[in-house]
Amino acid sequence: MGTAFPKKAVSAAKVVVVEHVPHTPTIQSYLPAIAEGLAVSMKHFFKNTKEMIRGERPDPILEGYEDGISTVMYPEQKRPYPERFRGVHRLTQRDDGSPRCVACLCCSTACPAQCIFIESGEYPEGDKRRGYERYPVKFVIDELRCIFCGYCVEACPCDAIRMDTGAHAAPYDSREQFIYDKPLLLSLPARDGSLKTINPRHEPGDASYPGLTREHGH
Repeated sequence: MGTAFPKKAVSAAKVVVVEHVPHTPTIQSYLPAIAEGLAVSMKHFFKNTKEMIRGERPDPILEGYEDGISTVMYPEQKRPYPERFRGVHRLTQRDDGSPRCVACLCCSTACPAQCIFIESGEYPEGDKRRGYERYPVKFVIDELRCIFCGYCVEACPCDAIRMDTGAHAAPYDSREQFIYDKPLLLSLPARDGSLKTINPRHEPGDASYPGLTREHGH
């Protein structure tokens, strides 16, 4: 009766003969390998120490360091982030300090991780924005669930949410600290320190407003 998986004949051309190395006490103790590794480590240690004392050590971020070992002293030293780096979220502000968010839920709908929660509300009677747009009563982002895909920024029609802070989430020690609410998101600045955005927004009632107003609608 034949076997299910018959053994194949070994080709003589693929056979590699490995010479037997005698296991002497020196080889079994690993002393030569340990001494060689310590010699390499001490060589780099004294070389880097001498360069740091003399001020000859190149900047590992801006100049690079091809010869030897160099360490980026994080967080004092950081590698430069690219212009389109997706950092921690922030909410942009209007001139009066209110959020530009209109609570349209586009960002929370586009979020694949479902980490954005928005509770919308109506402006009070007499406000010129009542009837045209709403505002976020609550705006919460769970940074632990966020995958930093940037879909929320792309989906926002008002440029109200951005990821241009240039910073990543701090290593907190509790889950509550990773829950970013509206006051915290409004207080985070962009890389240039601004709380607004460079993209202008035309409000209802402005001469440059492209939509309908109450006067124009009637």
